[in-house]
Amino acid sequence: MSSTGVLLEHYYRELVGYLSARIGSRHAAEDIAHDAYVRVLERRDQAHISQPRAFLYRTAMNLVIDDHRRGAIRRAESLDVLETDERFFVAPDHAPSVHDERLDLLVRALDELGDACRQSFLLRKLEGLSHPEIAERLNISKPMVEKHIVNAMKHCRLRMRQWAES
Repeated sequence: MSSTGVLLEHYYRELVGYLSARIGSRHAAEDIAHDAYVRVLERRDQAHISQPRAFLYRTAMNLVIDDHRRGAIRRAESLDVLETDERFFVAPDHAPSVHDERLDLLVRALDELGDACRQSFLLRKLEGLSHPEIAERLNISKPMVEKHIVNAMKHCRLRMRQWAES
């Protein structure tokens, strides 16, 4: 792992605490921190980041703002618009939907991961367990849970992007 990656791991708990205080939800803060880490790590491969901590925090706050905007837009839409939009996402029974294809790619990517990494990700994203709950269930440390989830997210995004391009 590069020095930037090591520095970023050092700031994980600090970032989650900061985000928790800003948005009032530790669970949401952990999700945003994971997404921010993946984005920064992906970006790091393309260019040198001179101030990784500042870049990580700015990325996380941009995600908070984006999430807030999406929530405000969803709240402002009428039910008629949502029902109409929903029909565009549902494919006929005889044709696979884009959603199904993306889900298949995600499953393929998750199958490439080690068991603890895959289980940490699934317990967090599907069952909504907290990091301490996952650590207890899998009998691993909380920092290892955090590392597994970030690695799983990065791997899945990378593989899905690769498969989509081919």
